[in-house]
Amino acid sequence: MIGRTLSHYRVTAALGAGGMGEVYRATATNLGRDVAIKVLLPEVAQDPERLRRFKREAYLLAALNHPNIAAIHGLEEADGKPFLVLELVEGQDLQEVHSWTCGRRFH
Repeated sequence: MIGRTLSHYRVTAALGAGGMGEVYRATATNLGRDVAIKVLLPEVAQDPERLRRFKREAYLLAALNHPNIAAIHGLEEADGKPFLVLELVEGQDLQEVHSWTCGRRFH
């Protein structure tokens, strides 16, 4: 996926993966800004119920506005691949933060 273009988003790096999809860093070629895109796995995209949940996630994110929640910029599809366009949040991976803080006591 790295180096490919979905719609007007050029994928530049892999950020993570989960049970429903993969997350990539991408550049919006029309605006020149970096974003995160969450692309559904092919087997998930073909399952109507899981596709419905993916779209529901987009609608719920669009209804939220909070500094600790990445903003959603869009729900799109290109080459038969549904994907979310999200605010790219720079910083540490939450898994790294969790492993660093695991076992520590805070007072």
